[in-house]
Amino acid sequence: MMWQDLVFLAGSALSIVFLAPTIRNSTARIPLGSSVPSMTIGTVYAVTYGTLGMTFSAVGSLGVAIMWALIVSYRAPRPETGPQNVRYFVADLFERAQRLPASILEDEPTTSAQSGHEQSAD
Repeated sequence: MMWQDLVFLAGSALSIVFLAPTIRNSTARIPLGSSVPSMTIGTVYAVTYGTLGMTFSAVGSLGVAIMWALIVSYRAPRPETGPQNVRYFVADLFERAQRLPASILEDEPTTSAQSGHEQSAD
């Protein structure tokens, strides 16, 4: 076992401890734009650590991914709960990506003179 495996496990354990109050707080609302990527990153890290033979790190990262999955499912700012929040996030992200080119073409750049504000000196 490598000592780094235990360090990564400790970091994951702290993350789990710090995320626990969010799960316990029934009024907490965490945007899906924060929680879904965090859940995904935790999962990717768990798989990566597992393929490197860092079992403790993999288990710790999987625990963090599970905590984020619970936040996605039960602390999203939507009336629905459960894993369908991930599908909603992906569908919303896809719709925004489709609208992006049109919104870029519609917006005209504004200068500081047009907005009535001057840029402050650095």
